[in-house]
Amino acid sequence: MPLPFLTADSAFDTSEDDVALPYEDLDQWRRPYRPGPCRVGAAALALLLASFVLLAAMIIAFAGALPGALSCLAVAALVIGAALRLLRMGTWVSREGVRRVGFFRTETVPWARATAVRTVQQPVRWLGLPRTVQGQALLLVRQGEGEPLTLLTDHNADFLARVEAFDRAADAVEAWSAEYAVSS
Repeated sequence: MPLPFLTADSAFDTSEDDVALPYEDLDQWRRPYRPGPCRVGAAALALLLASFVLLAAMIIAFAGALPGALSCLAVAALVIGAALRLLRMGTWVSREGVRRVGFFRTETVPWARATAVRTVQQPVRWLGLPRTVQGQALLLVRQGEGEPLTLLTDHNADFLARVEAFDRAADAVEAWSAEYAVSS
């Protein structure tokens, strides 16, 4: 029994008429794809680690060593924050522009500054590591800047071994660009 109200990609389950729903606010930042299993699995493992650290903090607190318990709480808070930031990473779009959220840095480019969004074949980083492999990347070319911004790759944590999902996400970002970059 399918439960469409529980899917994260309800935007891709549109009907034939493909009319925007009245509650969809185009001014809110949204990710045009679901986070990949590698990213979700890494965040789940980090949250599992945080739960063990919190359990250790409780045991240490009951043993009477409050400075040790507080340090365990601080470590757990850092791990939980890192897991949440890991889930937030990716490319987000709205009527204002496109936003690339990294682990330490977020970069927003208004559609008025975007000259082109295109998919190219090039060496891409595998899971964000220094190793490069041949793959596809969605690039955003900005006005007045020589280096294009890489929005998505087919070998990052969201699209590793999910070529169809990469194509859908790249098409969605290109559609947002075609709709809002021209009208800005």
